[in-house]
Amino acid sequence: MFEFFKLNRQILGMNCRNLEYIRPFNRSRAKKLADNKLLSKKILKKNNISVPKLLAKISNLQELESFDWQSLPESFALKPNRGFGGEGILVVYGKKKPARNPAERDSVAGGDKNDAWIKADRTLISIEDLKTHIRNILDGSFSLSGTPDTAFFEERLQLLKLFKPYSYKGIPDIRVIVFNKVPLMAMLRLPTKSSSGKANLQQGAIGVGIDIATGTTTTAVLGKNKMIDYIPGTRLLLSGIKIPYWNDILKLSVRAQEISNLGFLGADIAIDKINGPTIIELNARPGLSIQIANLSGLKRRLEKVKDLKIKTIEKGVRVGKDLFGGEIEEELEEISGRRVIGTVEKVKLISKDGQETEVEAKIDTGAYSTSIDIELAKQLGFEKLLENFSKISLANYNLKPENESFIKKDFLEKYKISLPELEDISIIFSSNGASIRPVVKLNLIIDSIEITSLINIADRKYLNYSMIIGKRNLGKFLIDVNK
Repeated sequence: MFEFFKLNRQILGMNCRNLEYIRPFNRSRAKKLADNKLLSKKILKKNNISVPKLLAKISNLQELESFDWQSLPESFALKPNRGFGGEGILVVYGKKKPARNPAERDSVAGGDKNDAWIKADRTLISIEDLKTHIRNILDGSFSLSGTPDTAFFEERLQLLKLFKPYSYKGIPDIRVIVFNKVPLMAMLRLPTKSSSGKANLQQGAIGVGIDIATGTTTTAVLGKNKMIDYIPGTRLLLSGIKIPYWNDILKLSVRAQEISNLGFLGADIAIDKINGPTIIELNARPGLSIQIANLSGLKRRLEKVKDLKIKTIEKGVRVGKDLFGGEIEEELEEISGRRVIGTVEKVKLISKDGQETEVEAKIDTGAYSTSIDIELAKQLGFEKLLENFSKISLANYNLKPENESFIKKDFLEKYKISLPELEDISIIFSSNGASIRPVVKLNLIIDSIEITSLINIADRKYLNYSMIIGKRNLGKFLIDVNK
């Protein structure tokens, strides 16, 4: 925790120095392009880059009063043209179904429920609500300088199946920082309930660092600075997600920099289920929360590439991968205090007499506990235990989940004295039925780190690995699915 706060102070101290790169390399004309979402989308589309489809725009009160609300689809995003920081964006997810009878047609904020859409929090938003929001946009309530603005509707992209368990209502996006045609840093931004389905960290979304070389997620931050490992309220691990189309995403971000002439660019890219990588918007002043999500500062990376001569997009992507891919693992281990391991690791098991046995183990974050094969347990000196355990009749136990606590207590009271090596029992419920496994205590070494663990013994002879390491023993590690 101390290291995190030390890094946080370093990052905050870098903000002013990073202005050295934003001001000189982002010329006024290029910044105006990025700040004008409608114009930047038009130019990107003209250059054959996928952007969300524009549905309609409203530039003044006369257009607002004459707008055909029935022309809007069931889901869409309403945005201010010159908004910043995600402010003023309103996303709806479906149209309210028509009431079956007149008695059900209650008023909704001054409008009929039949003329209403559904927001992320399941509340309804009426035409009058939309009109009020658009008036605020036109007045400049969300624009960079408070000047009058334009409101526009665009299609809501379709969620990729991979991200469905990780996202609340909205569409995740990937922010890539590009400088001098080199992608320096990236993060996946996941909408949450507290962010109202928006992929914006300032409003409570999750930011997950991405390894530039592999496109695999690493460490995660909730909101501005709360480090997390899992999606809140679940056991969905945020590290180890492999981002699809990764090479295309990096190329797209560099291409966007070429088109926009922004020397220092934050490209926000979503993956649409139909069209693949799609640019949401360009940022001339990208926020620096990306550094916390990656546990790394931008300053050093900027300095590494500022004097390079990069002629092509492909070379820029290769340089980014070569320079900053390997650094992440080293920084993660140094700053987080955790070792980075793969999905299969060589593990040393220390037997009762102190002898070491090395096996290949599957790292299984979907399993809670660690398990070894019966034959391996015998090699480690538990043959007598297994022999005596097999003689115990289990027929008297009604193996149902609701009886688990009673069975454990009863079993250990009856047999623990005669089975001194038995630490506990594990009751496993599966599609093949229920079973009771003996649990023993063992020392094991993973990537030079020694762990004392309770391990259950099972028949794994028909499985690929004689051992699996469950998440109970993975607290000191980060998992890289590409290792």
